[in-house]
Amino acid sequence: MPEDLLLASLCRHVGQTVTIFTTSGGISGSGFTGTLAGIGNDGVVRLITGIGAPPACPVGSCCSGPIGSCGCNFNFTACGSWLGSITQIPICKIASFTHNAIN
Repeated sequence: MPEDLLLASLCRHVGQTVTIFTTSGGISGSGFTGTLAGIGNDGVVRLITGIGAPPACPVGSCCSGPIGSCGCNFNFTACGSWLGSITQIPICKIASFTHNAIN
């Protein structure tokens, strides 16, 4: 598939869940599934492959402690929060992608 057609098709599915298969081998050749976040001018497709956790204490009562508490030490995994993940795939390495038939 010519790259322009691939990009046009990908653009129609921004915000939707897709699986992108790459020309690489190993586990990465099995595809990456996530929400298509966007297609950059830098030739990279970005998928949100993991959503971060909600705030542990949105009211602030347990986050306002001294340095070293979960709110101040930036050791996010120790406090149980998670920032999520983005997978960046070079467009030139995409072999194919799948999406839902109904948009």
